[in-house]
Amino acid sequence: MQTIQKRWSRAQLACATTLALGILGSATPTFALDASQASVDDPNNWPQYHRTYTAWRYSPLNKINKANVKNLEVAWIHQPGDLTHGLQATPIVIDGVLYYIGPYNHVYAVDAATGKTIWHNKLKLDPTSNDVFYVAASRGVTVGRGKVFVGTLDGRFVALDQKTGKQVWSTQLTNLKTEFGALFSSPPQLAGDVLFGGTTGGDQPQQGKIFAVNADTGERVWTFNTIKDDQASWPGDTGKVGGGGAWLPGTYDPTTDTIYIGTSNAAPDYYGAGREGDNKYTASLLALDPKTGKLKWHRQEVKHDVWDFDSPYEALMLKKDGKEMLVHLNKGGFVFVMDKTNGDLSNVWPLVDNINWVKGVDPKTGELIGRNEPELGKRKLFCPWLLGARSWNHGAYSPQTGLWYTNTMEACNEVEAGKEDVSKIGMNGLYLGIADLKTTNPPTGKALGRLVAVDPLTGKFKWKIDYELPGLSSVLTTGGGLVFNGDMEGTIFAYDAENGKQLWSFNGGSGVRGGPISYMAGGEQYIVVPTGLGSHVPGFAASAFPKIKDLPGGAALVAFKLKK
Repeated sequence: MQTIQKRWSRAQLACATTLALGILGSATPTFALDASQASVDDPNNWPQYHRTYTAWRYSPLNKINKANVKNLEVAWIHQPGDLTHGLQATPIVIDGVLYYIGPYNHVYAVDAATGKTIWHNKLKLDPTSNDVFYVAASRGVTVGRGKVFVGTLDGRFVALDQKTGKQVWSTQLTNLKTEFGALFSSPPQLAGDVLFGGTTGGDQPQQGKIFAVNADTGERVWTFNTIKDDQASWPGDTGKVGGGGAWLPGTYDPTTDTIYIGTSNAAPDYYGAGREGDNKYTASLLALDPKTGKLKWHRQEVKHDVWDFDSPYEALMLKKDGKEMLVHLNKGGFVFVMDKTNGDLSNVWPLVDNINWVKGVDPKTGELIGRNEPELGKRKLFCPWLLGARSWNHGAYSPQTGLWYTNTMEACNEVEAGKEDVSKIGMNGLYLGIADLKTTNPPTGKALGRLVAVDPLTGKFKWKIDYELPGLSSVLTTGGGLVFNGDMEGTIFAYDAENGKQLWSFNGGSGVRGGPISYMAGGEQYIVVPTGLGSHVPGFAASAFPKIKDLPGGAALVAFKLKK
C-alpha cells in the first residue's frame, strides 16, 4: 500500500491524478426570465444542476424505458478540448440547447440534438490560477435570466450572454494571491435575482465564505462566513485558519424562500488540539435567507470534526406523513433526515457498513456517540476513509419507486495526527494536521465500490451492486424505470430501478465523474453522460485500489438515443 506523506506537493498531486486519470432540433433557443422557474415543469429540459430544487436528479421522460434501453446507440460526442482533471460537469439543457463547462473554464453551448457547437467561451483566467494544483476542475454552469453563470477558478462570478456566450459582467470575489481556497469549483446557483455560491474546501488555512451577488448586475449583495466569530466555538486565533467553505452547489427552495447549502470540514483536518469547541459552522447544513444571507437555522452534523467528514452534499427534499423533509448525507457515512423548516431530526441512519469513527449518532439530537479520534504519535484506523462514504458525486431519487440511488465506498485509512506550523504552509499547501496517512482495506474485507437503492427516509435497502472500484459518477433515474450510473473504468450502465438488474452497458473509454442527464430534443429522448476520469480522488484512492493507476484520463460528452 502506498503511503501519503504529511505534505503533498503540486507535482505529486498532479502525478497521482495523471496516473488515475421544449423540443427543438435547431440551435435557436428561447429565453425565459429565469430558466430555473420556467423549465422545471417541462419534462423535456434539464434546467438546473439537479434538474429541480428537490435535488432528485430524476427525469420524468419515459420514451427510453426498460423494454427498449438495450437499443441505445451513440448519437453524438462533444469534446471540450482539454482533459485536465477529466470532465466533472452536469450539463444544463433548455429548449434544445445544452450548456456545459470543461477544464480551465471552457464554457460551451451546443445543439442538444446534434452536438454541434453554437458558441464557446474560454474564460481568461488570472495567471496565478495556473499555480494552484486543483484549479482545472469545474462542475457546471447555471442558466437563467438570459445568462449563463460561472464560478471561476480565479475567484469570480461571471455572467455570459445566453445567446452569444459573450461576457455580460464579472465580479471578483476573492484574491487567489493572498487567500487559501479562494476559487469556485462548482456553479453558483440562482435564488430569484440573487446568485450565490461558496469557495472550495476546508483543507486550507482559511475562512470559508458563501457569496451572493445580484444576478443581473454582478453587484455584491451579502457574504456569509462559515467560520463563526465565537471564542467558545473557535478559541484564540484558530478561527482565522479554521477551514470551512461550501464547495458544492447549494439549493434554492422557492416554497420556503430558503437557500440550503452544506459546508466543509474544520482545519486542520485531523488535528483538533487548539480548536477545542464545536467549530461552527463547519460540517453543517445551513438554511439561509437568500436576500440577506442571514442564518435561519443550521444542523451541524459533525461537531469538532477531526476526520475530514465535511457535509457539502445535496439536500434531498421529500415528504413524510405530509411533512416536508430534508435528507442529507455526511461524508462520515450517516444520513440525516430532518424537518425542512427548522432542521429538527426525524431519523439518522448509516449508508455504509464500515463506520468506526463514532459508535453511532443519536437519532433525536444528532449528538455523536463514542467518538474515536486521531492521536499524536499513534497510527489509528478510521472508516470510512478521507474520501467519505461517498465522494461528492450525487445520488438520484425516483418518485416511482420511492428509492434513492447512490454510489458508496467501503474503504478506510490509517491516520497519525500531527501538529503543523501554519506559517510554513505555502499557498498551494494543505493544512491537514497529519504526520502520516495511508488508505487501506476495511475490516470486512477488500475495499470496494457499491451502488445502492435505499429508502432515504428509513434507511431500508432494496438492492445493492458491488463494483471492483469506487463509483465516482453521479446517478440519474428516469420515468422509464431506469437508473444510469458509470464506473471508474468508463463503463456506463442502465439498471432496472426496481431490482437492479443490468439492462444495458457501454464502454465510454474513460471513467465517469460528472452528472448524467436526460432531455428531449428534436422529438427524441437523449441520455448524455460526461466521461473522463479526473479530480484528486483517483490519486488518493490508488493505494487501496491499485488498478486505478492504469486507468486512462479523458473528457467527452457522450449522447445516446434509441436506434431508428
